[in-house]
Formats: sequence, C-alpha cells, structure tokens
Amino acid sequence: MTRIARIFVIGVLFALSAALPAAMANQNKNTPAKQEMKDTGKETGRAGKSLGRNVKHGRVIHGGKRFGQHMGRAGKHFGRGTKRTVKKAVKP
Repeated sequence: MTRIARIFVIGVLFALSAALPAAMANQNKNTPAKQEMKDTGKETGRAGKSLGRNVKHGRVIHGGKRFGQHMGRAGKHFGRGTKRTVKKAVKP
C-alpha cells in the first residue's frame, strides 16, 4: 500500500471509531419489561435456528458458538425484564 493510501485508511478508521460510540449512546434503554421478555423469546428462537442451520451444513463448533452468543443475549434480556418487573412491583 502506498503511504497516502495508508494515511487515508487510518484517517477513516479514526473517524469511525470516534463516531460509533456516539451513535450507540443514543439508543433507548427504557424498554418496558414486557418487551424485554418478548425479546428473550425471539433471541432464543434465533439461537435454535442458527444452531440448526450450522449443524445442517456441518459446522457444529461454529453453530455451538453462535448458539451460546444468542443464549447469552437472551439471558441479558431476561435479566433486564426481571429487574424492571421487581423494581415496579416492590417499591421501597
């Protein structure tokens, strides 16, 4: 790669690294508990589908990894939904 191209690529990467966290910060984190529980079920369905597709094509290890990632996200949604439900039900 020429020196000018390298400088250009580094500049673009630097600009993206500065812009992405700002874009991620604008996401609404106040979803209701009911929606979090729905997202748990959706994510669990995605886990099974991705595992099935990968195993069908002979990629068992890859499928297991993707399954674990989806189940981790499902657990995160379930935990958030439980937290919001308990906060609403039990007010100190």
